[in-house]
Formats: sequence, structure tokens, C-alpha cells
Amino acid sequence: MDIEYFDRAAPSEQVVAALHRDGAAIVRDQVSGDVADAVLAELRPYFDKEGRLTESDFNGYQTLRTSGTLARSRTSAELIGHARVLEVADAVLLPHCINYQLGSTTAIEILPGESEQFLHTDDTIYPLRVPGLQLQVSAMWPLVDFTLENGATRLVPRSHGIAEPVLDEVGKAIQAPMSKGSVLFYLGSTLHGGGANQSAAPRAGLVNTYSLGWLRAEENHFLMVPKEIADSYPEPIRRLLGYQSHGRLIGTYQGDPDGHWLVD
Repeated sequence: MDIEYFDRAAPSEQVVAALHRDGAAIVRDQVSGDVADAVLAELRPYFDKEGRLTESDFNGYQTLRTSGTLARSRTSAELIGHARVLEVADAVLLPHCINYQLGSTTAIEILPGESEQFLHTDDTIYPLRVPGLQLQVSAMWPLVDFTLENGATRLVPRSHGIAEPVLDEVGKAIQAPMSKGSVLFYLGSTLHGGGANQSAAPRAGLVNTYSLGWLRAEENHFLMVPKEIADSYPEPIRRLLGYQSHGRLIGTYQGDPDGHWLVD
């Protein structure tokens, strides 16, 4: 089984249908390469300063990581709040919540010599399984071309929604090469992992997760993104960071843009 690729002009309904069917889908060249270049340049100092702080057997020992992307890359908002991404997140998540939020924003640079990452699902951070319910959806943006040689993301198509997926039972992982500025969508329950970098150059990407609004966000954006920076973004980005309530009972605060504070 393969992952379906779409042109930038494809309707989001088609992308969502493939995502639900296969657990992943790719839109080619969704933004220009210049946007990807700008995000990578803005994140470069943070890769170099703190990229190795999260080294582990899971994250790898030749992989740089940095988070809190909206505090560090202004241009990243063009990816995080992209209309295509929000249309896909709307379709996957809104049937099960009033609104959704950013779960995490993580830039990952796989260096030459890194081995394959363990296959895993992102939604294991939540001790909850409900048939037919996806807790989150991810958008991976290549900041350089992803190739078979430099560690393009590995996925197991149609592994989503399985309570305890076993690689031998759901099929062999395949790689997802794509040009910088493309976007790979995959569900929180889809088996995936970083590829081995057998090239001579780093492979950098930005992966953002979007989770149901009634869950605790994976990252604490209120602490990672200073309020003065959050306030400088347009309302859709502020809402994704958590500056909204989930209905009248969860996360209300004075100034809630939906007016749920002290509602009778």
C-alpha cells in the first residue's frame, strides 16, 4: 500500500478522504520553497544552541530538536495556521470537539549517520482509546527536500485506529519522499518514524500536531510562547495556542474571545 500524493489545487475533501483511508496523505508544494527556507533560517540558532538537549534512544543521537516554534520563527505561522492544514484539522477533529488546539510544534533535523527511529504513534501520550475517534492529526512540513537517502518519514499505511498495532500485522513501513514546502498529514494513531539519514547533508522538517480541544495540550504554549509574542499574532494563531475556551465549561477566562466567562 502506498500513500496518495495530491497537487496543491486538489480539494481538501479528497485529501481528507485519503487520510481517513490510509492514515496519511501528502500535498505537493503547498507553499513555496522560500517559506521553508525562511523557517529553517529562523530556527537555525535554536537547533545549534539546544538541539541535542533531548537526545535519547527514541529521539536519536544524531538528531537535533527544538520546540516552541511560534516564539522562534515568525514565518512558521504561515505553516502552522495554513488554510489547508486547518481545513484538514477541521474535518478530522471538529466532529468530536467544539474547537481544537496546537498540541506541539517541533522542528527536527536528522543529521547524516542517524539510524531509523522506532515506529510509534503520537497519540500514545493520551491513555485513551475510543473506536472511530482520532485524538490528533499531524502536519509535517519538509524544510529541505525529503528523500529516500536523507531520512524521509517512514509510515505504515492503514495502521491507524488499531488498538495495539504490530508491524508484522499491518504491513511494512514505506518512506514518504517529498519536496520542501510540501506537507504530509498523518493521524495520531498512524505508525510512523523518522528515516535513517544515509546522505551527506541534514534533513530538517517542522511537525505540528493539532489535538481535540478538551485534551491537555502536549506542550505548554502559555509558558513556551511569551504572551507579548502570542498577542502579536492574529486571532486564529492565538486560538491555536490555547487562548480560547472549549465551550462554556473548559478553559474559560476573563477576555475569552467567545464570551464564555461567567456565563449563566
